[in-house]
Amino acid sequence: MNVEQIYKDASALLEGHFKLSSGNHSKFYLQSAKVLEDPKTAKLLADALAEQIKKSGLKIDGVCSPALGGLIAGFALATALDVRFIFAERADGEMTIRRGFEVKEGETYIVCEDIITTGGSALEAAREIEKAGGIVVAYAALANRGFCERVGSSIERKDNCKLPLDKPLFALEDFAFEMYSPEECPMCKEGSVAYKPGSRGN
Repeated sequence: MNVEQIYKDASALLEGHFKLSSGNHSKFYLQSAKVLEDPKTAKLLADALAEQIKKSGLKIDGVCSPALGGLIAGFALATALDVRFIFAERADGEMTIRRGFEVKEGETYIVCEDIITTGGSALEAAREIEKAGGIVVAYAALANRGFCERVGSSIERKDNCKLPLDKPLFALEDFAFEMYSPEECPMCKEGSVAYKPGSRGN
């Protein structure tokens, strides 16, 4: 499966001058929502991700995703794994699990995002599961931005990866685009203005 081509075909691999959620700038941006708006494509990707997870032999009772970006990917993965799906969301700036979702003592979860960058939001969701007595056994994403080491890839973990060392990350592809601080951004130096796509702030 050529995941990069799937993103390109969906106009979800954008090229330009982008301001990322981290504040850094990049020439490229992944807009997974454009890929996942087609249910057939969402199912295709989730089935492939589920296959990786099944091969690992991990016992999974549920999938949890941080809202908003991970919702569709997480639900599709839960469907492919035939397990329940819950989500965490921010309330007053803090990640929380609410809406009547119940995490039972000893239940095992995989935390799923559409894209894993440093894994900060996924880790916040994992902490909420663990506070409620659940066990996070792994992390998953359709795309890995190349900061965290994933199963089946030669990319090494970077210092800014926030995911725990003792839990595997499953993802379909690495998209290791170069990023720049605003002060060092060559596009800014040429007079270009960064655009902020995505789900935060626009």
